[in-house]
Amino acid sequence: MEEIKPYTTFEEALRDLDNGGRFYNLFTQAADDIITQAELSKVSGMFFAKQQMILFLEMALSKLDETEKAEVLSKLDESLQSCYQQYKPQRLASLRTDEKGKLTSSTIITGIPKLQESKSYLNGFIMIPVGKSFTIVPIMDLYQVYEIAEEGSSYQVIMANSKSKTKLTLPETSLTVGGVWKKFTSSYGENKPITQELSPSIPQSYDYITSVFEKLESDQKTTNYLEINYFIRS
Repeated sequence: MEEIKPYTTFEEALRDLDNGGRFYNLFTQAADDIITQAELSKVSGMFFAKQQMILFLEMALSKLDETEKAEVLSKLDESLQSCYQQYKPQRLASLRTDEKGKLTSSTIITGIPKLQESKSYLNGFIMIPVGKSFTIVPIMDLYQVYEIAEEGSSYQVIMANSKSKTKLTLPETSLTVGGVWKKFTSSYGENKPITQELSPSIPQSYDYITSVFEKLESDQKTTNYLEINYFIRS
């Protein structure tokens, strides 16, 4: 999770984004009116995660007017234009109810996040393969969990941020938050123990263990959440 300070003018955005990439990107040049993936990755700090790069770009351009934003986007090279069209994030308010929380898509929300610290807020867990069995780790032990509602809406969204990645806590004030939809298992119910599917007498491949994991997870109740990548202070 990282705070973004959006560009306020076209000139500032182009100067920062058209930066020539890193020294080993021999075919990128600064101030050539072309923004490449190498240049965007240098600014965003994301070198292989194209979806997160595009989310960064969309949020970094959010304070520009539509004309200035379109002018910046026109400078993207062909490859980056394709990535932008594929991964362009949606605003929560623009989505239909049945689209909200669609897995793997990017979404931007503006509202006031409320940190949920009670261990009883979510009984969810993540199943992690360990050898020939699985370890169940409570969600609240691994993530900071928030609730946020789009301004002017009562629709509540669950957001989460990995504690291992940052100790930063979102302030309880108006923010614009961007992330990618993921899911966790929110109840285990009365199903058989996880280890029952794995026979200790038969060597199990990692692929087999993973397939058992996916089958067991598919039987559980799941909850979609927005994994937080970036935020902007309003």
